[in-house]
This record gives sequence, structure tokens and C-alpha cells, in this order.
Amino acid sequence: MVATTEECARELLEVVPLIMRDIRNQMRSQRTPDLTVPQFRTILFVDRNTGASLSDVAEHIGIALPSASKLVDDLIKNDLMSREEDPTDRRRVSLAITHRGRTILEASRKGTLTYLSEKLGGTSPSDREAIVKAMRAIRSAFQKQKNDT
Repeated sequence: MVATTEECARELLEVVPLIMRDIRNQMRSQRTPDLTVPQFRTILFVDRNTGASLSDVAEHIGIALPSASKLVDDLIKNDLMSREEDPTDRRRVSLAITHRGRTILEASRKGTLTYLSEKLGGTSPSDREAIVKAMRAIRSAFQKQKNDT
């Protein structure tokens, strides 16, 4: 039997939040104790969104601009992030992760990757192959859709 697109969508709606909750919990557990969850989420966001602005961070985290400014200022003070003026628009500030911030982020990712590998360790080789094939198909469908807009 061939799965319909609606069945695929239903499975995504059921499974993706479950996986993301597990990944988020694991990533957060790997962060340094002096880094708050909003700070960690900000570093992750800026890593995925090169040149993100303060407004982008505020929108992503779901906080007001002054609160985002304080959060980013603290990250800059702790040498986890840097702020650069946009050469084309002096009112716009681009954020970037520092070497120290990237080191913390990579350690968290490495720990999470180890956790996920262990979690998938109990699956059969054919199931792992099916998971990889499905993830590649999902990535392709969503990247194509993103590029088309």
C-alpha cells in the first residue's frame, strides 16, 4: 500500500515534535550552567541565521526588543557573541557567534549527536537505512518548497 500525502503529513505532525522535544532537552542539558536557556536559544538561532539582527532574535525568542538587547548584551559581555554595524544601514546591527560561543555550541551538538546515536543504536540496520532515506526525502521536499518561495 502506498502512503498518501495526508498520511505522511499526519506522521510528521506526530513524530517531529516528539523528536524535537528530545533534541531540545538534550541540547539544553549539554549547555554550560552559566548559560540561560534563552541565551542558548539565541546562540543557536544566530548560528543558523547568519547576520541576524536584534529584531530577528526578539521575534524568535518571543521577547520585546529591550529584553532582547539586554540578553544579547550579556552574551557579548561573556564573549559568546559579537555585534557589527551593517555597512549599508548603520541602524541595523548584525550578530555573530564568537569562537568561544561556537566552542560551547559545538560541544552541545557533539553531546546531543552522541545521545541520538545511542538512542538509535537499538534499531536494525535496515531501519536506520529507512530513517536516513526518509530524512533525505523530507529535507528535499522542504528545501525545494523553501527555495520556491
